[in-house]
Amino acid sequence: MKTVEANFDGLVGLTHHYAGLSFGNEASTRHQHQPSNPRLAAKQGLLKMKALADRGFLQGVIPPHERPNLPLLRQLGFSGSDAQVLAQAAKRSPGLLSAVSSASAMWVANAATVSPSADSADGRLHFTVANLNNKFHRAMEAPQTARLLRAIFRDPQRFAVHDALPQSALFGDEGAANHNRLGTAYGERSLQLFVYGRDDNGGSAPGRYPARQTLQASQAVARLHQLDERHTLFAQQNPQVIDQGVFHNDVIAVSNREVLFCHQQAFVDQPALLATLQQRVPGFTAIEVPASRVSVADAVSTYLFNSQLLTREDGAMLLVLPEESRQHGGVWDYLNEQLEQGGPLRELLSFDLRESMHNGGGPACLRLRVVLTPQEQQALNPAVMMDDRLFATLNGWVDRHYRDRLTQADLADPQLLIEGRDALDELTRLLDLGSVYAFQQ
Repeated sequence: MKTVEANFDGLVGLTHHYAGLSFGNEASTRHQHQPSNPRLAAKQGLLKMKALADRGFLQGVIPPHERPNLPLLRQLGFSGSDAQVLAQAAKRSPGLLSAVSSASAMWVANAATVSPSADSADGRLHFTVANLNNKFHRAMEAPQTARLLRAIFRDPQRFAVHDALPQSALFGDEGAANHNRLGTAYGERSLQLFVYGRDDNGGSAPGRYPARQTLQASQAVARLHQLDERHTLFAQQNPQVIDQGVFHNDVIAVSNREVLFCHQQAFVDQPALLATLQQRVPGFTAIEVPASRVSVADAVSTYLFNSQLLTREDGAMLLVLPEESRQHGGVWDYLNEQLEQGGPLRELLSFDLRESMHNGGGPACLRLRVVLTPQEQQALNPAVMMDDRLFATLNGWVDRHYRDRLTQADLADPQLLIEGRDALDELTRLLDLGSVYAFQQ
């Protein structure tokens, strides 16, 4: 065994539906009120996980959250039996019922920010759960995310899972979707690049869509993870691209080891940032996509940069893309030119993730990157790691419990709540998670 970067993908939940809840995420808005297929969504995600595991990449699974969130509805004044609570919410506030039924926890790039043990002063692998306080339907996720991460990374001698930052706009934190790590090898100390959308002490900000990540939140996470200031860098995302639908940095940039693959307009004062990275990261290579070849609008519609940049066994890099990127002639032509030039990018692999894409989440949204030493690999919960057995088990579980069509009107069905609880109760046994859900307590 060696130190590797593992990918832990979120398993799509049973209430996956299109409600257009995420202002600033144009795909989410565009597909509002369309029927969804939760069963297909889960299976599309599982196929990606299994394909990468078959290629030799370490791949894990993070379970969904319980939805609808009945305790939150009760906290907001709805009362009676579970069925009565759902009926009241559907009648009086259907938008609220949709929000507390969101399956958005599947996008685990927003679950937490992760710092490998090679970078932290105490030699532990650190997670800080994201508070996601810019959106109500996501802000409720933090406590459950913390429980799930502690059930997977359960050795406190090797793993530190920090609770979310305070639920204040000053500390708006969206997790790993705004974080990159750049260095020569996964097991060596590397530079952590935190990307923020706004500084609450002033500076430029978008005018149309919200900047969800603050500089203050990123600085707090760096302190919690005991990072060396000499190996930490903070950069601002270009507010103009946020206003074009780039709600997280992982919609406009992705990194792997010493390579940063980004759009020409991703960052404020991008030439200066790239020059700094050239100085501070040995062998740093930027693949900077010109706006003349791929517009920001095309980057958002195809999710070109919401891809996974992975290192194969031979040291070359593989780019995992959504099918939308392959089908776009200009984007696909540019990527194939990169292959022909003989740079770090050597292979393209696309997946059909349309159920996730229609809600605004591509391959990178679905995964949380975690660098693991051999000892850390041995210490985590082995039941969540993808292999032939788990793939077959989870596909069977999805077939038993998931619906193949869901609309917002279905969220008021008490049977959907029962189906979800039964499914998650079984899943906790399959993945050796213990009693991690509120209904199990």
